[in-house]
Amino acid sequence: MIGGHKLRAVGKSKRNSPKPDSNRAQRLAERRAAQEQASAVVTRPFEGLAAECDLVALREFVPSATATLKLAPGVAAQREVTLATVLPGAVAALVRAGDEPVGFVGTQMQFRGADPSADIAAAILWTQSAEPGESLTAPEAVEGGPRLADVIDPGADLELTVHQDFDWWVPEGVTPDPQVAATIEQAKQAIMPSARLDLGADGVGAAWWVDAGEKAHVRWVRPEDEDALMLALARVHAGGGLHMGEGSRFAGSFRTHGVLVPVFDLDPERHPTEWEAPAREFGARLAEALASDAPMTSEERRSRDGLRSRQVTLR
Repeated sequence: MIGGHKLRAVGKSKRNSPKPDSNRAQRLAERRAAQEQASAVVTRPFEGLAAECDLVALREFVPSATATLKLAPGVAAQREVTLATVLPGAVAALVRAGDEPVGFVGTQMQFRGADPSADIAAAILWTQSAEPGESLTAPEAVEGGPRLADVIDPGADLELTVHQDFDWWVPEGVTPDPQVAATIEQAKQAIMPSARLDLGADGVGAAWWVDAGEKAHVRWVRPEDEDALMLALARVHAGGGLHMGEGSRFAGSFRTHGVLVPVFDLDPERHPTEWEAPAREFGARLAEALASDAPMTSEERRSRDGLRSRQVTLR
């Protein structure tokens, strides 16, 4: 007793300690598990790779494209590996039989782990020892194991071939069975015409055009820090330059894999190559804004707030 008052023991209240078999205990356990899973997700999995922007595009929205990978010198390469958007059945990888078997690795997999870089790396390594005709349903990445920069040349760009169908699922000269042919035809009916814009030698990032029917779009994956890019977009917008010429309008932006992707709506009647010059002009305006260190004006702040309100996050 101190000063006439009894002391109470300090400790956790029983009311804050849920019974192990209670619903509240289950909810708390689920919340902790979700938080641990979220913290394990790699926010920018392809950072440091020259092909980062194209890898993001291939994984998120390009319908059909392939590229032969340049493997890292330390990889004991047994066969060539082709990176693709999606493989039959959305498997992680397969080895196509032939005189010289070829490995195929998908970026749009049915089963995804916390680190896309580790998933794709594991799939690439699997193709080097798998038997021709085998497929890998889910990547077998291990914690602390190889990531993409460990198995491909990190300084190499992707020499992409963009397809308007999925006929490449079947080797040339091979007639698919009726079920496979029907699957390819079904996929072909759903595909939207796509193209990668040529941004020139000074181009930054990866700008992908798609014909969505009533409108066409360009999704421009950018490698800059998100805040710096948003500030630059606001400066360009305040100056009236946030567009790709006549027949275009800025539609907003989305965040994915740690990078920002500005999106433009376009006149679908124009061929994708017609947007390359306007894209380069916009790229020059954006580069000038990125290089500016001038204090923001009130108009630029309003522009930034407006652009942020139209931004969404995919993952």
